[in-house]
Amino acid sequence: MSAPTTDEFDIVIAGGGASACVVAGRLAAADPTIRILLIEAGPPTKDVLSHTQPARFASHLTPNSKTIKYVAAKRSEALGGRAVIVPAGECLGGGSSVNFAMYTRASASDYDDWATKYGNPGWGYKDLLPYLKKFETYQVESNLETHGYSGPLGVSIGDVFGNIGEDFLHVASKYDKQRGFTNDVNGLVSGCNEYGHWPKWIDGKSGHRSDTAHNYVYTQAHNKNLVILTGHFVKRVIFEYATLQIHYHQPAADLKIRNKRAVGVEYVPNTRLYQSASSKVLTARAKRLVVVSAGSLGSPLILERSGIGAKDVLEKNGVTPIVDLPGIGENYQDHQGMFPPFFASEESLTLDGIVRGDQADIDQWTPQWIDHGTGLMASNGLDCGLKLRPSEEDLKAIGPDFQERWAEFFENAPDKPALYFGPLAMLVGDPFQVPAKKYFTIEYFVEHPASLGHIHITSGEDVYAPPDFDPAFLTKSEDLALLVWGYKRCREFARRMPCYRGEYTAWHPQFQQDSAAFCNDDAIPVPVDSPDIVWTAEDDKTIEEHTRAFMNTVWHSLGTCAMKPRHDGGVVDTSLNVYGTQALKVADLSIAPGNVSAVVSISQNTYSTALMIAEKAAVIIGEELGIKGP
Repeated sequence: MSAPTTDEFDIVIAGGGASACVVAGRLAAADPTIRILLIEAGPPTKDVLSHTQPARFASHLTPNSKTIKYVAAKRSEALGGRAVIVPAGECLGGGSSVNFAMYTRASASDYDDWATKYGNPGWGYKDLLPYLKKFETYQVESNLETHGYSGPLGVSIGDVFGNIGEDFLHVASKYDKQRGFTNDVNGLVSGCNEYGHWPKWIDGKSGHRSDTAHNYVYTQAHNKNLVILTGHFVKRVIFEYATLQIHYHQPAADLKIRNKRAVGVEYVPNTRLYQSASSKVLTARAKRLVVVSAGSLGSPLILERSGIGAKDVLEKNGVTPIVDLPGIGENYQDHQGMFPPFFASEESLTLDGIVRGDQADIDQWTPQWIDHGTGLMASNGLDCGLKLRPSEEDLKAIGPDFQERWAEFFENAPDKPALYFGPLAMLVGDPFQVPAKKYFTIEYFVEHPASLGHIHITSGEDVYAPPDFDPAFLTKSEDLALLVWGYKRCREFARRMPCYRGEYTAWHPQFQQDSAAFCNDDAIPVPVDSPDIVWTAEDDKTIEEHTRAFMNTVWHSLGTCAMKPRHDGGVVDTSLNVYGTQALKVADLSIAPGNVSAVVSISQNTYSTALMIAEKAAVIIGEELGIKGP
């Protein structure tokens, strides 16, 4: 998209992801006379089937994707020497336009921690509930007080509930009788440790993905004062200079100094999208406010290139320090998960054909979606699950490495889960590296990992320079202990499910052949009341090695511009102002001071928290600028 015809706006938003679209859309709708520029590095998404059809999400996960950016981390001994890759949405709408469309919300105590533990009054659960309700039209059940029923984003249970989900819930009812069932697995104050059907960010009427680009921004195409610029990277925030007269000697001397008020941004074309584009640096002026909203992997880098961050990081990369904020780029957090694949019966309803691009599957399901918004194209393959808290017996099985973490963090917060656990009706990974069959997985993720990482610039000028990125995955033994136990539990569930036909052994631990845990590519289900596998110490070591080799991100990066007091490593205050600056805010998941148990599946299912931050940010900005009703 070409550069705007004017370079002066009231508000410039650096980034065009999920949060940015909400902020821009709310402010523009509240006052169509204010001029807003939103700058997104990736392409537009309007009416593109790969964005609007939920089941096509995997089409974005290709090596040469133009809608996903891949951020490479440092090699890590904790991951067996691997350099893990963390993907993030890079298109208008960000993660909301490419994610797995799983509707998930945090626990109430997660937000209360933001207010009390991290020193952010006004950001507790009761303060934030109105914003969590504001963005949604909950189409699952109409009498649940913690949900919203008039927002722009539809949330439904989906049109298809397949046999994979049915089998999982059947096993849960017979095998795990200590846990019950709920009609709302995302009740904020309820639903933890109970099985249930899982809602989706899919509008129940249209069958379309509920993304922020189509529901906050593209709906305002008539508003010429809302300018959307795709295909451009924001390089840095611009701060004005002021001229002072210094009377050291006569006559007076003039001294030009850097003020700390943000007055605009520099941006450059994305040559990955437009190879013939000029590398010329462009400028957009902001008369009233600059909002950085480029996500946890982007916002801290923009700030550091702008001269805001730890002094040693900036100077090492040739950036003149303006504000010393050593917390920028620190506090990186992400959920850590596993996706072990199992073969599914031939009659199973899975997404594998659509993911592979099998024309027969696409032709079968596309007309139904176009005509009625129903069928497998309006599905995401994940129909049920639970946010799991270990029992006393489970804690013994997990082992001593998790005990201290449980006692200090989980034990007295009964709404906090330790793992997400549930089935997915497809293989997660490159479908062209495996036999073209039907699969399912029992996925499991650490909901509140103990590890903290970082991300920093390696160049003050080059927006394409790979960052100094260490997510610190599995550097804490308590996280590894949970995942080892999670593997055992997923095997027990999977082999009892009627759809089970064996493990895809290449992507499972390589147990010794005489082990009771030995995997088989061809198997049949065991009765639900069968005894558990007897796991040996050698099996545990094998699972640990496998976990280090296969554990991956689930795309839920947050925390790198944390909202905390400045002396505690904070970057923004409770009004989202960047410390030490004027007219500069951050509004995205990077401001989250602590993690949230809102993980279900790949691709940003911290989405509800990102939306909440953006809705509150729009109100804060509106109040400060005299804009009524965002």
